[in-house]
Amino acid sequence: MIKVIVADDQPLVRSGLAMLLDAEPDVDIVGEAGDGAEAVDQARRLRPDVVIMDVRMPVMDGVEATRRITADGFAGDADRPVKVLILTTYHVDRTVHEALRAGASGFLLKDSAPADLIAATRAVAAGDAWLQPAVARDLLAEFAARPDQDTAAPETVARLTPRETEVLVHIARGMTNAEIAEHLHVSEVTVKTHVGRIFMKLDLRDRVHAVITAYESGLVTPRRPGCTSTNPPGHPGPRRPPSPS
Repeated sequence: MIKVIVADDQPLVRSGLAMLLDAEPDVDIVGEAGDGAEAVDQARRLRPDVVIMDVRMPVMDGVEATRRITADGFAGDADRPVKVLILTTYHVDRTVHEALRAGASGFLLKDSAPADLIAATRAVAAGDAWLQPAVARDLLAEFAARPDQDTAAPETVARLTPRETEVLVHIARGMTNAEIAEHLHVSEVTVKTHVGRIFMKLDLRDRVHAVITAYESGLVTPRRPGCTSTNPPGHPGPRRPPSPS
């Protein structure tokens, strides 16, 4: 059972989200919060699997609430951290950038289909990431164009082996472990091992943060729609993407 807290300062929106999710057989709404401070308090007491978090709330906004909930030691169990799924009205918003950097595992637009909310909640609870394809490219382009002071430098990804670097590029392209395994002609278990090592070496929480690191370090560069350029660590500029095998 996936335990969920819904945090939104609009009662009707909050109740609607809670009712929608609670109707699912594998989801249990354990709390509702009207601001970020309340969300943090409930997350500490109720230990949910996922907090669905609006970014713009009174008292404490969703960014700061996310930062506190995903902080080391917050959940008291390193093997079962509380995950945060951000809700936003805007396709590309600075607060969404900040929330993802603060530790959120994905974001969803408020005008998304109900099925997307359910799928995103399950994905985040399972330890996966959720970035809506319609807006992910623009969001990641913004990350690459305006990195923070603490973003990944090219030497960060230089810690990886050539194969791990290749796997990280494929993650940044949105490929699943099964798709990466097929592309590289290796087993899915081998890919999972590479992904685990990438996360450990780069101190990453999940695939969202792996994608962000790939873009911010310059390993992957946003280009025209439908095309992604890959660069080796420290490369000064984009090159033609490799031909598919």
